[in-house]
Amino acid sequence: MTPTITHINNLVSACRKGDQRAQMEIYDRYYKAMYNTALRIVKHSAEAEDIMQEAFLNAFTKIDSFKGESTFGAWLKRIVVNKCVNVYNRKMKYEEVAYNDELKNKMDDSDGYIIDKEHTSEKVRLLLTKLDTLKENYRMCLTLYLIEGYDYEEICKIMNISYANCRTTISRAKESLRKKLTNDEE
Repeated sequence: MTPTITHINNLVSACRKGDQRAQMEIYDRYYKAMYNTALRIVKHSAEAEDIMQEAFLNAFTKIDSFKGESTFGAWLKRIVVNKCVNVYNRKMKYEEVAYNDELKNKMDDSDGYIIDKEHTSEKVRLLLTKLDTLKENYRMCLTLYLIEGYDYEEICKIMNISYANCRTTISRAKESLRKKLTNDEE
């Protein structure tokens, strides 16, 4: 085991004993990544922050269910993604009307993502912008596949869709994104 994994495992053990300092250290290590994961899926900064906070609360409350079969970060990310999918499904059920916060758009050109602008290329920013313009199910599947690194089987379980539907949706999403990027270049 690497020193980092050993350190995380020690922190998890301390969290099982109720050590709040260990919880804070885990939070400090993972909050940016979990926020970005949630934000890429739900597309609303306040909602992403709520999901992230709830995920940490769930993780610390149910820390005994962490068996160490994967890394702690992967386990935590799975909690975040599941919460995001629940929010997404709830939105689809009630078909919420989209709200465009003009003041936020004028003040925050990164759409709320925590991005190091000096080290993020213009192409990556363009790709993220175009990804946001895709249909909701395309955007969500492509985000889970390309950015979060889930495979087809995992996406099928997360989105509750068939394997064939998952492959088709991702293929169509890629093609739609490709067309948007090509049209932008012309």
